[in-house]
Amino acid sequence: METSAHTTSSGGNGVDGPDSPAALSEVLESTGYLAGEGVATAAFLALRMGRPLFCEGEPGTGKTSLANALAEGLGLPIIRLQCHEGIDAAQALYEWDFPRQLLHLRALEAAGGGGLDVEAAEQSLYTRRFLLARPLLRALVEAPCVLLVDEIDRADDEFEAFLLQLLDENAVTIPEFGEVRAEHPPLVVLTSNRTREVHDALKRRCLYHWVEHPDLAREVAILRRRLPGVGERLATQIAGAIRKLREMELLKPPGVAESLDWAQALQALGKSELDVESAAITLGAVLKYSEDLDRVRAKLDALLG
Repeated sequence: METSAHTTSSGGNGVDGPDSPAALSEVLESTGYLAGEGVATAAFLALRMGRPLFCEGEPGTGKTSLANALAEGLGLPIIRLQCHEGIDAAQALYEWDFPRQLLHLRALEAAGGGGLDVEAAEQSLYTRRFLLARPLLRALVEAPCVLLVDEIDRADDEFEAFLLQLLDENAVTIPEFGEVRAEHPPLVVLTSNRTREVHDALKRRCLYHWVEHPDLAREVAILRRRLPGVGERLATQIAGAIRKLREMELLKPPGVAESLDWAQALQALGKSELDVESAAITLGAVLKYSEDLDRVRAKLDALLG
């Protein structure tokens, strides 16, 4: 697996990766992800030490994109678990394919007539062919891979405790089936928008990095890299306006994705410059609440001044 022109080294996840944070930064840049020194170092250490990487920060700072870029740059599959309120182990780990099990049992009954071996039939129901692997089990079986546990702060304490145990052991025991253990631990990236505090026990298991919004120069660079048709002036105007929007008391401040959407919207309209008129008609690409739209439209002159 070739990741860069630099030498590679195998980390705790059994993955051949770049031999320094700077080399990993180049790998990420090749995918379009412009990582700062802090992000590149945290990701490099997670890879080298075989530790999960816990990325916390405001929505839209590029936490999920980092996991996608790591997978693409390192040539690994990515498996994503999107957390939500009420998620449980069955949704995240595995389920048995009950309809197929039932059909299998009926086929055994039809083939065996009255001489069905009940114990053998029961054992045949709990084999890999009937096991529906959800993201966490897939990550154990398919490693090396990148496992993205997105928005862990949306899950509850019970799920956190279950996840902590799985990360500690890199294995799980399925009562009817037996133990499934990862040959190589997956490279785990957990993200949190900090809607609630994640327990210290989970954080201690991970390497931690607070992900900031990019500074003006990096946001301009991201816009130019991802959208080559956007000129320097327009990219600078958009990045500057976005920074001012993030300083306002908005219900949902814009992230990098909204910067890109705004640039694409202006491109689609043939605009090479961001002025009051073009900003007013394209704000829907940036702001998603009517209250935010009203607040910003009233201050467009100051925003673009």
